[in-house]
Amino acid sequence: GINAEYMGGIMNASKIMRGIVPVVMAGILGIYGLIVAVIISSGITAGSYPNFAGYIHFGAGLSAGMASLAAGLAIGIVGDSSVRAYGKQDRIFVAMILMLIFAEALGLYGLIVALLMNGVAQNATKVGCGSE
Repeated sequence: GINAEYMGGIMNASKIMRGIVPVVMAGILGIYGLIVAVIISSGITAGSYPNFAGYIHFGAGLSAGMASLAAGLAIGIVGDSSVRAYGKQDRIFVAMILMLIFAEALGLYGLIVALLMNGVAQNATKVGCGSE
């Protein structure tokens, strides 16, 4: 759309391909949520699932989801402004990538916290903690 016009339209295809980097990085955040969902659902058994593990799994999902939401917001703001600047000045590309990597790290931290919380919930399931 508008950002493609800022980058010279179809005349400079390499700028357009570099300009969709924020879109790809935002798509990776959805994969973080999918990873957490698959790992949590693989640890759930029908007969012996204590309440404590359920709350921990809920918190793990919230951790990954809210961190990815914050990272997506940061990637959207940084991506929009930096792609517009990249259309006018080629030297901004490295700075754009660095800012996007730091924004993506927010979602990665949420994934790591969710995986740690899942480990705690798996230990609670083995011990039988909180089953009523």
